Amino acid sequence: MKVSLDLGMNAAPGTPPGARADTLALTLVSHTNIGKTTLARTLLGRDVGVVRDATHVTEFADAHPMIEAPDGARLMLWDTPGFGDSVRLVRRMRQSGTPLGWLLSQVWDRWRDRAFWASQQALRNVRDEADVALYLVSAAESPEAAGYVDPEMELLAWTGLPVIVLLNQLGGPDEPERLQAELDRWRTRLQGVAAVRAVLPLDAFSRCWVQELVLLREIEQVLPEARRPLMARLRAAGRQERLERLGRAAQLLAASLARAAAMVQPVEDSGALRGLVRQVGSALGLARDEETPLARAGRELLARLDGEIRSSTSDLLHLHALEGQAGADEILEQVGAAFDHQARVAPAPAAIVGGLVSGALAGLGADLASGGLTLGGGMIAGSVLGALGAAGLAHGLNLVRGRDGSRLLLQDSALEALLTHALLRYLAIAHFGRGRGEWSGSASPVHWRERIEAALQARRAPLDEAWSERADLPATEARLRALIEALLREVLAALHPAAAAELAVPPRSS
Repeated sequence: MKVSLDLGMNAAPGTPPGARADTLALTLVSHTNIGKTTLARTLLGRDVGVVRDATHVTEFADAHPMIEAPDGARLMLWDTPGFGDSVRLVRRMRQSGTPLGWLLSQVWDRWRDRAFWASQQALRNVRDEADVALYLVSAAESPEAAGYVDPEMELLAWTGLPVIVLLNQLGGPDEPERLQAELDRWRTRLQGVAAVRAVLPLDAFSRCWVQELVLLREIEQVLPEARRPLMARLRAAGRQERLERLGRAAQLLAASLARAAAMVQPVEDSGALRGLVRQVGSALGLARDEETPLARAGRELLARLDGEIRSSTSDLLHLHALEGQAGADEILEQVGAAFDHQARVAPAPAAIVGGLVSGALAGLGADLASGGLTLGGGMIAGSVLGALGAAGLAHGLNLVRGRDGSRLLLQDSALEALLTHALLRYLAIAHFGRGRGEWSGSASPVHWRERIEAALQARRAPLDEAWSERADLPATEARLRALIEALLREVLAALHPAAAAELAVPPRSS
């Protein structure tokens, strides 16, 4: 039984002692050195407490606002000291006629036995402050090996609070089958514990924000009836905040892709026939001592694209309160061969170009188009020269008469590659917990790309329409904004089915 105190006129039944009627509190508890403070940082989106690979780093319970609703209601998150010798604490409490009353008298343990005292503080905080206890376990060890779980569950049971178990240290999000197997193991392990109302994945290192929406929903369901309306308001505020951030991310990506689609790089006209012959010679590995106008234009366009990708990635990191460096090399490797060369060519040289393309360059171009093309790690003139010269001629020059000059721009296939990578970058950032420190790009799980490609394929017509309007920057951006948000909602729901309902767009009222 919880201690009964005068809570004031407006306090709802089941409100913790001393708590305000417009405030709900969650307390993070676990065995020591499992990662409570790291998870708190991830959930709050800011650095709090001290993180160190040692036991009992957190010695005092600290509260932090997690959600604040427009009406002033607040959801607080408490970070507490870890349970240390929980077996000893259970034994001592069992020997007392009033276990929780005994807990209040053990002040001297702070000086005599700090580890034991820290365990008491964690339990006292749950009893005195929390509406729901969030109990963190490490999935890096098997449920059978975690011998501290049973006594700590007994300690939490004395508080009479509902407990939600969170799995930490699950590893990367690249193996959904393994994740489900871990969930099943822990749910089986804890199915007989009455206080445990749910077991959820929420890794401090690789959680996705949509999993927080599932947590908020579970919290509302396990609260006493009188406290649920307050949690419903807080949950709605939390969902709105996160979905607005998703919308801002879609806007950032749409604006960046629209600018990339509108990029046009003039090609210096050095004489139609002489320039084309030099480009052909470069494609065949000849005349490498001089950079052709086409290669130079391609290098300059790649540099602009590199800056655009880095800038949009930095904006996404800032939006998600992360720090780190943004890179673009991998993306540029995949789009380097997809330039569209719109050239002003006189009728006579055009016939010569046709013969060259259908002759010696045909085999070389086919090889490059089928996967032989790479740009390596940087934008070196030689590699760009080979990419643009050979790949451009292999696909055939787009000969357009009557233009003021030649120019380079990105083909639709390159823009789709950029869109795919933009979505992958978003997923990587959305799954990057603050526990991992500064952002650093890494290879994306295969199933992420598969989900994205399937979603893109289902939207082929609107994508083609968006690219067809690339000259109209506002129109392209507006179309991409709606497409990207819909794509992200669909892919996130597929990756995290438990959150699908939270990501659904409500039907418009008639």
